[in-house]
Amino acid sequence: MSTLDSKKYKEAERQSWDSVANNWQKWWKTIERGAEKVSRRLIELAAIKPGSKVLDIATGIGEPAITAANQVGNSGHVLATDISPQMLSLAKQRAVSLGLQDVIKFKEGDVETIDLPSSTFDAVLCRWGLMFLPDLKAGLSNIYRSLIEGGQFAAAVWASPVQDTLIATTMNIVMNETNSKPPPVGTPGTFSLSDENSLKSSFMISGFKGLTIERMNVSFDFKSPEDFTAFTSETAGPLQEILANQTTKKKDQILKTVTEAARKYADNNAGKVRFENEAILIVGKK
Repeated sequence: MSTLDSKKYKEAERQSWDSVANNWQKWWKTIERGAEKVSRRLIELAAIKPGSKVLDIATGIGEPAITAANQVGNSGHVLATDISPQMLSLAKQRAVSLGLQDVIKFKEGDVETIDLPSSTFDAVLCRWGLMFLPDLKAGLSNIYRSLIEGGQFAAAVWASPVQDTLIATTMNIVMNETNSKPPPVGTPGTFSLSDENSLKSSFMISGFKGLTIERMNVSFDFKSPEDFTAFTSETAGPLQEILANQTTKKKDQILKTVTEAARKYADNNAGKVRFENEAILIVGKK
């Protein structure tokens, strides 16, 4: 039985994402070079076309909302939501810089409780956001209500990393070096929806039909092991929180250990590091 305090958890999430928002903007090109194909595929799966009305959940600093806005054009509309006001502020700036301010509107809130218009959207998207919901059923039910009959919801979540991947290695180093305990079973987190059967079941319980699942390899490339460590330490709120409790000397030691581990994954010729994992893409219809 979970004892998670939903209100406290969401406030901590908001603060965590706010704290790294500017760093996400800094690393945006690196992230999107790897992630843009996920946005494009979600838009295909949700059958978004010119004129569509689209909802983007947990948009961060604007994806896949901006990709969707370019697809729907001036005859369409995108509503992008996020729990972090700092993330949304940067997403708005990006939309304006791209001339999309009349196509995309932004709304702060979490999908479990945010007030959404009923039976309005042709499609809903969520790229790597569902895993962080303390009450997935409430979030999915709210999304379901917002769709028109026959509308589609396409989402991406992370699959569990195999033990020899860079992401698993980094997590293990930080946990071991700080004597941190893993979160209780059932706690939301990056890999909390990696079980395909459980994920499908959650969608079905909320009313979605015709479910399909596919997997996609996602890679992020960094110039060097040091570049990878800088990215990880600057964009991962939970990691920043763990490191904030360490002395400067210990923090430097941990980051050095991460860098050395990343070196094992570097291309011997160019020294570049590739961070890769699988994304699970799921689509269902109302």
